Amino acid sequence: MPFPNKPTLPSSIWGAMIICGTVAGAGMFTLPIVMAGAWYRWSVMMLMLSGFCMLLSGLLFMKVSLRFPPGAGYDTLTQTLTPSWWRKINGLSISFVLGILTYAYISASGPVYQHSINALGININDAEAKGLLTLLVASVVWLGTQGVSRLITLCLAAKLLLFFLLFGGLIHHVDVSLLLRPNSTAAQNRYFPYLLATLPFCLASFGFHGNITGLIHYYQGDERRVRHALVFGILLALVIYLFWLTCTMGNIQRQDFPTIARQGGDIHALIQAMHDRLPQQSLGLLLDIFSHFAVICSFLGVTVGLFDFLADKLGTDNSKRGRAKTALLTFCPPLLASILFPQGFLLAIGYAGLFATIWALFTPAFLAWRAHQHFSGDLPRGKKQWAAIIVVVLFGGINIIAWLGSQWHMIPEF
Repeated sequence: MPFPNKPTLPSSIWGAMIICGTVAGAGMFTLPIVMAGAWYRWSVMMLMLSGFCMLLSGLLFMKVSLRFPPGAGYDTLTQTLTPSWWRKINGLSISFVLGILTYAYISASGPVYQHSINALGININDAEAKGLLTLLVASVVWLGTQGVSRLITLCLAAKLLLFFLLFGGLIHHVDVSLLLRPNSTAAQNRYFPYLLATLPFCLASFGFHGNITGLIHYYQGDERRVRHALVFGILLALVIYLFWLTCTMGNIQRQDFPTIARQGGDIHALIQAMHDRLPQQSLGLLLDIFSHFAVICSFLGVTVGLFDFLADKLGTDNSKRGRAKTALLTFCPPLLASILFPQGFLLAIGYAGLFATIWALFTPAFLAWRAHQHFSGDLPRGKKQWAAIIVVVLFGGINIIAWLGSQWHMIPEF
């Protein structure tokens, strides 16, 4: 649906920063841990496949959203184009995934920020650190998409600078023999069986769909800018992931990753393992600072998606009072859960990968299918749309099989 009287629109780079900041955040710390079984080459292939399929589903959702009034989100689209039972399932899955990711970031980042604040001579406990971090992020989200995009861009720029400074040191210590195993059938059989178990985590690592509604409104319905923001954001995130895998798997022995997982598998545990292998104290400090910016980026992106969904679902207005009500519903339940159940980071990310299949893969494909019938009538469906819908649905189905296989111990886990 066209937007009247479009002003001069922001560059697509701002939207790409939101997408990349949402995707390549604290969740990236779980990737080398959950991918240790499949190891480097298979993990790279799975990340590229997951990024492509999630981008494809995001573009399908974007196409449908552009036919609706500004601000229309998942709830409005599913109410118009899908049966009521699917709307309810979709709404529950979005609330669960974005809520549990918010919980995961709060619970995982609390100890990191507590350690940093205590190092400054200010003694606070874990719950207080989580509360301060949540209050900071909630304040920015309350201000709106423009404020979020500026802060995410600032954090992402700082994160990328630290990324290259840090990896400039770590790259020198990468042991290529740790990454590249002999290309024999026996060697492949020791790694390939663990590949399927990584899929739900890969899917969760490319979750950005909750931000599409805000981007469409931000760019006043300009399809080209929104599409460029999605594509560039995902590509930049993929580059960051691949460098991260190279530097972690090239510096930590494969057999050491189960120990890291038993310690919680969160940011703090991985940083400690990296500290043991960093020859210079300055590199360890850079890794600590890098982790802080990574948390803020993904925390902001995920909570903006949850905020927009709840506002659309509940019909709250865009006034300061209305946004404050939505912010309370967005942040208070995950904060309380992170204080009561602080050790659920890896489990939360895994469940997010399962339920995200519904609203990030199946629902965009379903909406694209129904939107064509609703808006185009008897016009034939294009081959590209057919192919996109089939690929997205197949990828979603394989992800569910992978998650169920892991839960029922039908596929091996490292």
